[in-house]
Amino acid sequence: MSEFFVEEVAHALNLGRGTAAFRARRAFTWRDNLPATFALLRRGEIDERRAGVLADALQATTPALAQAVEAALLPGAGELSLARLRERALALLAELDAAAVEERRAEAQRAADVRVAPTVDGMATLTGELTVEEAAACYAVIDQLAAMAKADGDERPIGQIRAAVMAMLILRPADHGLGGVSVQLTVTAALDGLAGDTAAGGEVAGFAVTAAQLRELLARVEALGLTTPAGGSLSFALTDQRGRLLATVTAGELARLAAKGCPQHPDADADADADDGCGCAVLGVPEDTAGYEPRAGQRRFVATRDRRCRMPNCGQRVGWADLDHVVAHAEGGATSCANLCCACRSHHRLKTFARGWRFRMDPDGTLHVTSPSGITRTTRPPGLRPPEPPPSPPDPADDPPPF
Repeated sequence: MSEFFVEEVAHALNLGRGTAAFRARRAFTWRDNLPATFALLRRGEIDERRAGVLADALQATTPALAQAVEAALLPGAGELSLARLRERALALLAELDAAAVEERRAEAQRAADVRVAPTVDGMATLTGELTVEEAAACYAVIDQLAAMAKADGDERPIGQIRAAVMAMLILRPADHGLGGVSVQLTVTAALDGLAGDTAAGGEVAGFAVTAAQLRELLARVEALGLTTPAGGSLSFALTDQRGRLLATVTAGELARLAAKGCPQHPDADADADADDGCGCAVLGVPEDTAGYEPRAGQRRFVATRDRRCRMPNCGQRVGWADLDHVVAHAEGGATSCANLCCACRSHHRLKTFARGWRFRMDPDGTLHVTSPSGITRTTRPPGLRPPEPPPSPPDPADDPPPF
């Protein structure tokens, strides 16, 4: 089976890679290890949750052992709760083959990971899969430190204190000897709203970013009091009214470009009171390069535009992603922001080695991905709105009769 099978399943079902892998693994378990359960599921005589419990409990054992447990449990499975059904399946499996229990533990340990999932109101849940001993020890340390803080007068709820203690231990352990965590802050500003009145001619067509617009942005930055965080950076993503990225600029570059103005019309752009300046572009998309490796400006532009791996249903953050040529450089693809996108290492491998996949990117960064089975899915850079649909043709019924 191709190593990219799960990727194609994910693409076909419009799911993430992890969910697709889980569904494929469960389907194979039903087919190969639990044929009687699969038959009942297809006829609607057992619900999917109980069939899933059996699949999860018995996926790591041999078909013979799985079917022995299945034969013992299946007749009364509908009368057991999900937790009780799982307990009975694991207990029977341990009686029949203790080695299978150890195999399950080893498999779970190999699949261990740390994950973060957004919840609501700006919060998120951080989870880690550890051995029982490690998890119990970690929780005991967090709980004891939280109890000590509570005893010292911390008035917050104990759960909130435990969460704060965990973050403190991960980010700033007292004896780690490392520097602080760097903060990367990106501020996005639509150029047509900088003047506060789009009717006053603030809209920007194409990729033109003028010195007058940069001065307006700089004035607003200073008015807001935005400064570069200690140990971090402050950059700006300049977009048009559709959310299309026009340029990226750091706080230092913004100040220098705003002061320098347009080299073609220095007198016009030197006037800070000018409404629109000369209209010449002084900032835009980084130029193409003839080499294979993107330049620093291109990396910043593409990372700011994409923010995540651009494959459908992949949320890998840009810090763990590669810059990939949509049209391969070896096949004539340019090292251009219009031909570069962020791809996590797994999807970079798929793009490079998997057969039958097709990739196409529009000038605004919209990526179209077609799988070998012919299914096309589209992803847009965050914040980019789809183009306006063309106007509908007039209804002939609304035309006045000829005279």
